[in-house]
Amino acid sequence: MTTQHDTSRVQVFKHAAGVYEGMVAFQSAAAKNFDQTVAELVKIRASQINRCAFCLDMHYADARKLGETQQRLDLIAAWDEVDGLFTEREQAALALTEAMTRLSDGHGVSDAVYARAAQHFDEGELAHLIAMIVAINAWNRFQVTQRAVPMSMAKGRA
Repeated sequence: MTTQHDTSRVQVFKHAAGVYEGMVAFQSAAAKNFDQTVAELVKIRASQINRCAFCLDMHYADARKLGETQQRLDLIAAWDEVDGLFTEREQAALALTEAMTRLSDGHGVSDAVYARAAQHFDEGELAHLIAMIVAINAWNRFQVTQRAVPMSMAKGRA
């Protein structure tokens, strides 16, 4: 994955290759045997909240490759406002994503949000979902801090 960065910012993965390798291994472990559609929705929603252009660009493209519709991609930021567009399982994952991503709002992950997720995911799936949300939040923080340029924009530069 080659990206251009703000040259005044440290390129974490260049100077700490082990961190990058660890993140890739963590992301891979989190995603193992997990529903790819739900995974991409989670990655997109967390990246929207965290304002990570690099990750949004990547995960919108990945979701399209999986056959995700433009309507769902357009409305994911308002998933809880559009009845019937997202499944109950997807909504539970998105609610958990929002709660875990917005920890600094002081609300934590409520029992209701957690119970909703637990209703739609078995314990193994829930563990992977939680790990996936942690991973995308970490990726977002690296890329935002480095001011990573979205890949679709960086391709035209050289």
